[in-house]
Amino acid sequence: MSTTEKVRWTTEDLEFLPDNGNRYEIIEGELIVTRAPHWKHQSVANNVCVELTNWSRRTKLGKAVQVPGIIFTDADNVIPDVVWISNERLAEVLDEAGHLRGAPELVVEVLSPGEEQEKRDRQSKLKLYSVQGVREYWIFDRQQQKVEVYRRENGILKLAMTLFKEDDLTSPLLPEFSVPVGGLFE
Repeated sequence: MSTTEKVRWTTEDLEFLPDNGNRYEIIEGELIVTRAPHWKHQSVANNVCVELTNWSRRTKLGKAVQVPGIIFTDADNVIPDVVWISNERLAEVLDEAGHLRGAPELVVEVLSPGEEQEKRDRQSKLKLYSVQGVREYWIFDRQQQKVEVYRRENGILKLAMTLFKEDDLTSPLLPEFSVPVGGLFE
């Protein structure tokens, strides 16, 4: 009887994959390959990043970036849609290659259609971001036009609220940040 072992991918393995426009992520040693997201997906991510960037420029408290590489461990390497990170934290975790080597304060994912993709963002990435110390996690569902806001409570990310297009998105991480949810889906 033979036993098959699951291949455990590492950050180093990514160097040997083709640069063909696909996104390569690793969660718990499992390789995840995705294509470029739908235009509307990217539009929502861009809208969120623009609002966070505008707020950051006014306050000078941090930076927002789309699709940054985050290398948490050799077996956990992801590319979220948007992150916001304080200036202090950025100085601590940005490596010479321009990758984050630790958790930003805020991570944003826009759901892609499909059960597998949704499960990854709502379960695998939620768990990873929680374990790694992300303080807030926003999941945008463009199909239902809602945002699930997870906040760190007793050491883990828990669902704090679900906002709909008529609501305003605010955060205790971002003093005086407020944006209508509906506008983020336009």
